[in-house]
Amino acid sequence: MMMHALSDFDLPALEAQLAHWGIKTAHARPLLRHYYDASGNMDYAQLDSARFGRSALARLIDDLPPRQSRVVRRVASNDGTVKLLVEFTGGGAVECVLMPALRSGRAAGCVSSQIGCAMGCDFCASTLAGMQRNLWPGEIVEQYLHLRQEAAQAGRRLNTLVFMGMGEPMHNLPNVMAAIRRIAQPETGALGWRQITLSTVGIVPGMDELAQSGLNVHLALSLHAPDDATRSRLIPVNRRWPVEQVMAAARRYQQITGRVPTIEYCLIDQVNDSDAQAQALAQLMQGFRAHVNLIPYNPIAATLSGAVYRRPDAPRVWRFLHLLHAGGVVAHVRRPRGDDVSAACGQLAADARGTPQG
Repeated sequence: MMMHALSDFDLPALEAQLAHWGIKTAHARPLLRHYYDASGNMDYAQLDSARFGRSALARLIDDLPPRQSRVVRRVASNDGTVKLLVEFTGGGAVECVLMPALRSGRAAGCVSSQIGCAMGCDFCASTLAGMQRNLWPGEIVEQYLHLRQEAAQAGRRLNTLVFMGMGEPMHNLPNVMAAIRRIAQPETGALGWRQITLSTVGIVPGMDELAQSGLNVHLALSLHAPDDATRSRLIPVNRRWPVEQVMAAARRYQQITGRVPTIEYCLIDQVNDSDAQAQALAQLMQGFRAHVNLIPYNPIAATLSGAVYRRPDAPRVWRFLHLLHAGGVVAHVRRPRGDDVSAACGQLAADARGTPQG
């Protein structure tokens, strides 16, 4: 694995690097603690030279930059949502989002796991430019740090994080899990395992690996249709792992971890929002301790197939929710956030590339 910045190191790796440079390994823990407390905005020159030693600080300044990213664009919505376009020294840029919680003083964050996406989901802007590369753990960590700093400046605390931005986390799972450990564990990011959710379009081997990993984070399955015909139209990977298989994997995840999965369902007008589809989804959920999150579609101007999708009107959304409740399903409608700042996954990056967006 390449090491680019301090964000790429966990405690054992930093201890090993300091030892290689002839620096006391005892400095690793306070160095990391200071780095995360500063949300990555650490200046080695401001550290205590008497404690660390001038030669050690000089080596750190020369060879271990604190960060490998910078915010190149920031847009704020009328609802308080803030979207950041983060550019990396290793090339490329991704989006991350901060959403103020209803509870005063708190906020939720959303980070990306890849630059671009190979999944080809027809309604998502992230896939329009294709897949460029996986993110390194430190590049994921730095999105978290940028969002934590943004939250602090707004008088809030970032207390939950979802991997629901650009990319498919299960296709970069080793780096994602390494980043989660750094973000969650007390000696570094200190967010906590239960505060983190991974979203997937249904990569069954990855879902099973995550269940067995011991991380005990939450899982969100982007289902978006209860039948294979509709889901394959929207999510091509459904041809490899159809509805029955991804739902079985979600059930296994709940059984192994005890975590209640979220079933993400993006409502698209006259595509997956009919009464029959609501009833079919309710039937799929029978006997499954999970929660359905209905997401009114955030339109983009163009899709890979050329289709133009629209958001259902409010009566149709609430009708769909009513049918789920009538079927005994725990469900709610997610309030759209950041519509006025291209807040859907991949829209800000697409806008930066000049791709037309809705």
